[in-house]
Amino acid sequence: MKEGWQTKTLGEACEMYQPKTISGKDLVEDGAYLVYGANGVIGRYNKFNHEEPQLLITCRGATCGSVNISAPRSWVTGNAMVVRPKNGSLEMRYLEYLFRGGIDISKAITGAAQPQITRTNLEPLEISYPESLAEQQRIVGLLDEAFEGLATAKANAEKNLQNARALFESHLQSVFTQRGPGWVEKHLKEVCEKITDGTHQTPKYFDEGIVFLSSRNVTSGTIDWDRIKYIDTKQHLEMHKRVAPRRNDILLAKNGTTGVAAIVDRDTTFDIYVSLALLRALPVMRPRFLLHFINSPVAKVQFNKRLKGVGVPNLHLEEIREVRLAFPADLQAQDRVVDELDELREETQRLARLYERKHAALEALIQSLLHQAFTGQL
Repeated sequence: MKEGWQTKTLGEACEMYQPKTISGKDLVEDGAYLVYGANGVIGRYNKFNHEEPQLLITCRGATCGSVNISAPRSWVTGNAMVVRPKNGSLEMRYLEYLFRGGIDISKAITGAAQPQITRTNLEPLEISYPESLAEQQRIVGLLDEAFEGLATAKANAEKNLQNARALFESHLQSVFTQRGPGWVEKHLKEVCEKITDGTHQTPKYFDEGIVFLSSRNVTSGTIDWDRIKYIDTKQHLEMHKRVAPRRNDILLAKNGTTGVAAIVDRDTTFDIYVSLALLRALPVMRPRFLLHFINSPVAKVQFNKRLKGVGVPNLHLEEIREVRLAFPADLQAQDRVVDELDELREETQRLARLYERKHAALEALIQSLLHQAFTGQL
C-alpha cells in the first residue's frame, strides 16, 4: 500500500441505508422535488428526504450496482442504497469513482432471477483511498479530465458511425423513390415465385441435427449462423414439404423485430420457423436488389402500415405480398444499383467495426485509469 493510503471496509468507511419508498401513485407531475429510484430519476414529489446530494447504488434489478448522484433536495426511494462517507473521511466524488471501477461490486450481488444488493453484502467490501482529502480531490480532478476526453472520443466515434448509417439509409431512400428511365412498379407477389413462411408448430429441439432458424437469427440484416437451434431429420423432412430454403432466398423477420431481412448466403440444409417469411425472386429480379429494397425505408413504411396484432407486431403473408416496389426492368441496371449499395453498405460496416474496436479500447483505457487511480499510481 502506498504511503498515506489506507484500506478499510465499506462498512467501516461509510454509512449505508435504504430510505423509505413511496408509491408510484404518490408521484406528482409538477412536484417541486426530484424522486430517485433504482436507475435515477423516476418522477417528482412535493417533499424531499435528503437536503444534500447523495451517492446512490442501484440495489434491485438487472442494473444492480450502477451509480447515481442525487440532486440537492430530492426524495430517494428504497430501491436505491444511500452510501454516505463517515466523518468526512471520503470525498463523495472519489467514492463514486470507486464504485465505477475500484470495487468488485459483483461480490455484493445475490439472486439470479432478481438480482439485489443488501447492506450486509456491501459492508465487507474493501476500499483503498488516500488519507488526505486534498489527494482524493487531486485524483478526482485527473479522472474528471481524462473521462471528459474519453467521453468526447467515444461521442465522435459514435457520431461518425451514425452519420455513415444515415448516409446509407438516405441513399437507400433515394434509390427506391427517385426512379430513373426504364423502371417499373409491381407488387412483391409479381416479382417472387414464392412468398411463404416456416412451420407454425414449435419443434422439439436437439443438441445437434438440422439447423433451425427463427427471427432471432435475422435481427441485424445478416443471418446469425452461430446462435442456432437444431431439429431431427424426421421433423426436417416434414417441414421441407412446406418450404425448402436455398441460397439467394430472402428471409424476412415478420414477428417481433419486423421488416429486417437477410439473404441466404450459403448452400446448407436448414428449416425456418413461422416468425420468418421466405421470399424467392423470379428471374426478373436480382435477389440482392430485392434484399436492399426490403431493408429500405420505403419498404419499412409499407410494412409498418400493414402490421397486425397487439403486443407483438406481426406481418401477415398476404400483406407482404401486396407491398409495392419500383425497380429497373433491365437486370444489368439492377446489378449496378446492387454494386453501388453493396459498396456503401460495406463502408458503413467498416465504420461500425472501427467504432466497436475504438469503444472496446476506450473501455479498456477507462478500467486501466481506474486501476491506476485506486492503487496510488496517478
